[in-house]
Formats: sequence, C-alpha cells, structure tokens
Amino acid sequence: MYKILSINPGSTSTKIAVYYEDTLQFDHTIRHTSEELSVYKNVFDQYEFRKNIILKTLLEKNIDLSEFSAIVGRGGLMRPVESGTYEVCDAMIEDMKSGHEHASNLGAMLAHEIASQINGCIALIADPVVVDELQDVARISGLPQFPRRSVFHALNHKAIGRKYAKSIGSKYEKLNLVIVHLGGGISVAAHRLGKVIDTNQALDGFGSFSPERAGTIDAGALINMCFSGEYNKEQIQKMLVGKGGLVAHIGTNDAREAAIRATNGDIHAKLILEAMAYNVSKEIGAMIAALEGNVNAVILTGGIAHNIFVVNYITKMISSIAHLVVYPGEDEMEALAYAGLRILRGEKAKNYVESR
Repeated sequence: MYKILSINPGSTSTKIAVYYEDTLQFDHTIRHTSEELSVYKNVFDQYEFRKNIILKTLLEKNIDLSEFSAIVGRGGLMRPVESGTYEVCDAMIEDMKSGHEHASNLGAMLAHEIASQINGCIALIADPVVVDELQDVARISGLPQFPRRSVFHALNHKAIGRKYAKSIGSKYEKLNLVIVHLGGGISVAAHRLGKVIDTNQALDGFGSFSPERAGTIDAGALINMCFSGEYNKEQIQKMLVGKGGLVAHIGTNDAREAAIRATNGDIHAKLILEAMAYNVSKEIGAMIAALEGNVNAVILTGGIAHNIFVVNYITKMISSIAHLVVYPGEDEMEALAYAGLRILRGEKAKNYVESR
C-alpha cells in the first residue's frame, strides 16, 4: 500500500496531509505568525524553517517517514507547462528561484528535500499555477510586448472539474465548464474539453480584485503613480498583491469579516464586497463568451465559496444564463495525493526539462 505526503505552502501557513492510497490518514495546517516570518528576507529563506516544522509535526504524530512512497508539493512559478504531474528536478527548482517570489515555490523544494531522505521515495508536483493551455487568440493583448499569461489556481480548478464530472457520470475531458476559484486570489477560467483555453492572470495581472489583490486597474493611473516619486517598486508591487482588494478598501483580507460588517449595517463594506462579487460575475460572463455560450456548468470553489453573501450575489448575476454549482473550500491536498498515486500506480510522470 502506497503512503503519500502532500505539502501545500501558503503565505502564512503550510498545509500537510498524509494519505494511504486514496484514504486520508492525517491532515494539518501549520500556521506561521507574521513575527515568525518577519526574520526572513524572502520566501526562499523560509525553506529550512518550514521543512523543520513539517518534520517535527510528523514526528509528533508518530508518522514514520521511511514509509512514504511519494512526496507531492504544490507547484509554483516556474516557466509555463502543460497540465500534469512532474518529477521535481534541479532545473525546476532553479527556475522557481529565479522567477517571481511566491510561497508555492517552496512546494517543490520541500518535496525534493524530504523525499531525498527516504529510500525509493519520489518527489513530484502537480498542476502548478503556471499551467498554460491557452488558445492562441487568448494570448494577445493590446501590446505585443505584453502577451497575456496563464497564472491561475490550476490544481484546484482541475480537481474540481474532475469531481463535478464524476458527480454527473461524465469525464472532465467531455465538458465545457467555467470554474471560479474564490480565495486570497481569484481566478476565473474557461475549461473546454479538459483544457483551460482562457483565464485571467490571477497573481499580479488582470481580472476581479480579491481579498488581497488589485486585479484590473487603470493603466494610466498606475503609470502616473509609478513615476510620481512617492512610491518605490516594492511598495507598488505590494499594492497590487498583498495590500490590494479588500485590504485596500476596508482593511481586512477576511471576506467573512467583510460579510459580517456588511450585514450589520456597514454600508461601505457592503459596497466593496458587492463590487468584488460584481467583478467576478463579469469575468464569468467573459469566460462563457470564450466558450461560445456552450457551458455545462459554472462552478464556484475556494474558501470564499463558503461566503453566502458573495455566493448569493454571483448567483443573482449568473443563474439566468448558466447552471451554477458550488463546491465550497478546496481539494488541493487530495488532488496532490491523487496525482502522486496515479504515478505510483504506473502513469508516467512528466519530465520538466524535456517539456521545454
């Protein structure tokens, strides 16, 4: 029987889960305080800290490392790749180190290091955030220097697509879906017969604003800010990712708190939360158009899919034009484990270097 460890590093947490084949044995979210993380200059400097706390947690739970057959980490910001499960290699890790800084980049490093300590154990990542299946027309922006990039919550999108297909007795590869991940970042994607043919750039690009990200903003106003002399590059980047969205407007990245404030009479919080849901709804409409109106379902997922205020607003906007389904939360830990299990059962892992 195969034993698999899933690792999902986030900005303020590290999630781990242990599976025996397809059965969850143990899962845990390790929270990291701002004080703990403030001593590290960048995300990669947190590597030893996070590795040691994972190993300590497993030891406390009497989980024997030597029994693991695969360690599967969340994939980060390397170069664009097709969907699938990849064996971790040095080239992959170097690409992540030289690219945009993001906590998910630690997933491959942690999987590689822990697996290297276990005889016969393999290190994998699955459906990283840079999965790129865009149709050619979706890549074109108004300037050739700025082609549109595919950066979205690919792991959860693909997992939820497969789960919905199974629930109706079909296959993900036979359906047209618009899937919406509602979390700290928000991604809305058009899935056509198993391929994501269009999506917003959900990190520091375009789309709806989210609890922490600015989304699409006025380019001219941004240019003026950049050259005003009042802000440096790091400050502006933080406005776009980390201090944008709900944080900028109402001082919190917690959509639950925003909803409580809205229902308790905070008019401004209500307007901002409605504006976020309104922008998400417009993105859904755009992706329905990308699928030429041929859509089996619109699926809401992610942590904010638990938020009745947001879900009800989107439902009001969308239900007359598409079948809406809600899968609250995310299945990323399970998706990582199942990806590892498919490889252990004989599916061939993709080679990152050969896929260049």
